[in-house]
Amino acid sequence: MEEYIEIIHALEIREGRAATGRIAAEMKVKPSSATEMLKKLQHEGLLKYETYAGATLTDSGRKLALELKGKHKAIADFLEIIGVDRSIAERDACQMEHHVGQETMERLKWFVQFASLSPSEPLWIENFRRYCETGELGECNLCCSHSDVMR
Repeated sequence: MEEYIEIIHALEIREGRAATGRIAAEMKVKPSSATEMLKKLQHEGLLKYETYAGATLTDSGRKLALELKGKHKAIADFLEIIGVDRSIAERDACQMEHHVGQETMERLKWFVQFASLSPSEPLWIENFRRYCETGELGECNLCCSHSDVMR
């Protein structure tokens, strides 16, 4: 359902409205399957659907689309911060955004915002990336033993 909302929103921005055939192509489903989902989403009050004309989001649908877009961006940004290539982060965010709970999502957004407000890349991020590449702890961790870090 959420993927349909995201696709309809993107098509509305690009084309003014989301034609059923375009939605089906984007979702890689048959037009009849897309039509069935559009009717369900209309029943939920998330869009207005007209046969042959396609769909447009309601205010509620648009609000949900923007929330989903924010979730996607926060997850992709987080994955990029920890060293995942952006194209992979984008792909994985598409999957993860539909399964992350609200509390986790809020904390993730705060983390991404905190990291983005840092004047430069913090030392711990550099050390984390080095740890991923080499398996060795960075210099900032020399003051404590490995067993202390793992507790």
